[in-house]
Amino acid sequence: MTQKVRAFLKDQAQQEICILVLAGISLGMSYLFKKDLPLDPAWFSIVFCGIPIIKNAVTGLVTDFDIRADVLVSLALIASIWIGEVFAAGEIALIMQVGALLEDRTVAKARAGIEKLVHLTPAMARVIRENAVSVVPAEQVQIGDFLRVLPGETVPVDGLITDGQTSINQAVMTGESLPVDKEKGDEVFSGTVNQFGTFDMRVTKVGEDSSIRRMIRLVQSADAGKAKIVRLADRWATWIVIAALTSAFLTWVFSGEVIRAVTILVVFCPCALVLATPTAIMAAIGNATRHGFLVREGDALERLAAIKRVAFDKTGTLTFGKPEVMAVRSIEAGLSDEMLYSLAASAELRSEHPLGKAVVRCYQRDTAAQIIPDPEKFVMHPGRGVIAVVQGRAVLAGNPKLFAENRIDIPKMYFDETEAYVSKGCTIIFLAVNGQSSGFIALSDVIRSNAQRIVVELKSLGLIPVLLTGDNEKSAGYIAAELGIEEVYSGCYPEEKLRLIGCFQEQKQPVCMLGDGLNDAPALKKAQVGIAMGGIGSDITVEAADIVLIDDDISQFPHLIQLAKHMMSVIKINLAFSLGLNFLAILLAISGVLNPVVGALVHNAGSVLVILNSAVLLNWNSGNKTAHRKPE
Repeated sequence: MTQKVRAFLKDQAQQEICILVLAGISLGMSYLFKKDLPLDPAWFSIVFCGIPIIKNAVTGLVTDFDIRADVLVSLALIASIWIGEVFAAGEIALIMQVGALLEDRTVAKARAGIEKLVHLTPAMARVIRENAVSVVPAEQVQIGDFLRVLPGETVPVDGLITDGQTSINQAVMTGESLPVDKEKGDEVFSGTVNQFGTFDMRVTKVGEDSSIRRMIRLVQSADAGKAKIVRLADRWATWIVIAALTSAFLTWVFSGEVIRAVTILVVFCPCALVLATPTAIMAAIGNATRHGFLVREGDALERLAAIKRVAFDKTGTLTFGKPEVMAVRSIEAGLSDEMLYSLAASAELRSEHPLGKAVVRCYQRDTAAQIIPDPEKFVMHPGRGVIAVVQGRAVLAGNPKLFAENRIDIPKMYFDETEAYVSKGCTIIFLAVNGQSSGFIALSDVIRSNAQRIVVELKSLGLIPVLLTGDNEKSAGYIAAELGIEEVYSGCYPEEKLRLIGCFQEQKQPVCMLGDGLNDAPALKKAQVGIAMGGIGSDITVEAADIVLIDDDISQFPHLIQLAKHMMSVIKINLAFSLGLNFLAILLAISGVLNPVVGALVHNAGSVLVILNSAVLLNWNSGNKTAHRKPE
């Protein structure tokens, strides 16, 4: 038990909670038993809750000449102690620290995840020198060196392929889940993964100029450039302090009663004003959590309420991020589509390529096949396709380059028919059986069923949807047309996404960015609000985001935006009420109706009403049918 208590007290937040509980107990004892005790227990609240407030106020004034709400609170504390109203001082200190705790618990500390980006770059590289391969630290690689990269290894630096054929997973740069075929003369980037073939490369960029290092700098710069919201209580604090001091001084001069002046300082103390924002945010965060959103930054909902544009990544966000078989076509007499599908599935059974795996998975799903016959022979050609022998038939499945290398002609009618699928963003696997072109399989990423409706709802809210994707122009254009998105930017690398987000925001059009890939991390950091897909998104992407979509169900996104807007309305109501109550209390204090203790109780009652009004947000619903989540 002792160890548990020690572990509990080591946590700073738990220490703060313990102090607040003890301070509350001390105030209760002060109210009930102070006449029977040698020292008023309210001093505990003043020392442990009040002194930190005074310290922060003095620090802000001296170092930055920053007049915040803490200044007025400190004046009220000191004035209450000066006239002997220790209970009122302790009460003010306690409720202000409760508000500060709510603020701290609401605003989570963002973690950039930059150290994980650094680990994406391999520590070692295989350098080819004098026809021998040696393993050296990656930082020793120089421009012009020749490297060898084996299957499964991460490319250590940027360069050009000088020998070999392969497929590279470039998701770190483009976000696209399918590997890109590479051959001699093609460029490869640091941080990308070599999936299948061994290749040699000549180094063109190293160190801080490499792609992955540029990504790190982008994340850092985007985070540093994001403006943080200043709480309204602090924004208005200067004027509140001036008004309070002026009112207190004039009342003292004209009435001659210092207690009235102190009461004005007490009722001017912006407890309800300080609680107005964090309580509403906490309640809205609770609502958002119930709808599948994990809010990592406390002010993210405030920023979300001000957005004008919504930028979507394509793969994994608007689509599911994995290829599906869209069509199987056979042109060989006596070979049905179903039989060609079966031969292709067997030929791809041992393939590690995502397209080959997709053919096998979809065949099993579409035909309910329990067992797929193993190929008698299997050879994979990186960047080309596969050649296998299935039930005595030689099956070739791949791209036109593989067909050309095996001297198999693809009839022009094939290209005419496949063009319609390519224009829709499909990838084509051409098939040949026993040396004759036999048909093709078209595969494509699938649009999420609710994506179109979400775009419509966003437009109805006055927002402009934008598609930012690393995919090619045809695929991006087709997806955008299907969803009704007019503004499309294709072929976007991380730098381009970051630049576009910056341009929008310079035009006074704050952007909310939704993405899942590592290449989206800089844009998520730069955007007014970044939302990451938690289920399929990378750890770095999630840590770069302000909000995480836990189960990847984007149907709740319009509700989140409406919740943010409604939360801001509640905050404004809270602020108006707290200011109105303070104004009324000031008039009563000037007239002598209120004393410091009663004044403290009045503005504390206002704080309770603010909290109750904020609590309504917990169960608020936008009215959309999709905002009702099914029980887990």
